[in-house]
Amino acid sequence: DGVTAINTVSGLMHLNSEAKAWPNVGSEARTTYGGISGNAIRPMALRAVSAIAKALPGFPILATGGADSAAVSMQFLHAGASGVQICSAVQNQDYTVVQDYITGLKALLYMQSREDLSDWNGQSRPIEEARENPWVKPYPGKHRLPDFGPFHKQKEQLAVEHRKKEPLPLAPAGFGARPAPQLSKAIPSINDIIGAAVPRIGAWHELSQKEHVIAEIDPDLCINCGKCYMTCNDNGYQAITFDAMSHLPEVVNKDCTGCTLCLSVCPVIDCISMVPRDGPYVPKRGIPIE
Repeated sequence: DGVTAINTVSGLMHLNSEAKAWPNVGSEARTTYGGISGNAIRPMALRAVSAIAKALPGFPILATGGADSAAVSMQFLHAGASGVQICSAVQNQDYTVVQDYITGLKALLYMQSREDLSDWNGQSRPIEEARENPWVKPYPGKHRLPDFGPFHKQKEQLAVEHRKKEPLPLAPAGFGARPAPQLSKAIPSINDIIGAAVPRIGAWHELSQKEHVIAEIDPDLCINCGKCYMTCNDNGYQAITFDAMSHLPEVVNKDCTGCTLCLSVCPVIDCISMVPRDGPYVPKRGIPIE
């Protein structure tokens, strides 16, 4: 026995400006509802897989719906799936993606056996480590200057002055040497990680109501696009200001609710992070009724 979660979700594909559907059939250009699959249904698939795994521990689940990489395949395994089906990704490319995912899963599992890689996000190094590496980050320190116009030139000049005082270091002895460091523990198997995330998934009332967070914007990574400011101003709590000259956003801590809307729309990975709030957020719901 077992179950596949999930199948396609019924939907209507497209209507053009003349009210004609695509795809359509016949001289009347009629259409009907069809099954949506792929990345669009991944959140629903993850929800279904984790809910089944929580209700029926150990029950075989074949996850399907948006597995387009090794990292996403691992998400389904962590949610409780014992197997992952690949379909839309093959349609978008070919069967070679399956071997790519297998190789990627092996790499992700290998990384879990290395203590020195425990703070990596998948196969991405920690942003703190990258920022501190002078070979990676040309602008030392937080100068709070944007990356356009005269500000960019000013940043370049600061970098030049810094390098005059502290030239780039030579590569450390043994840099890039092989073999790789010894493993800290055994490489986990696929069975070892199945359902690893399930104990952390539950109802809203099971979440902590006391550990509040606020957004923090890294000015060195900010590309000054203003998306965080616009979404918070028009859809959130007006908790971000935007400097008219430098285009640098700044979070107003007292107004930030920790909703993560700004983080969700930011195009730069790790530019916005959620950090612990100093004390709980007290909601202000309009004018109190007397």
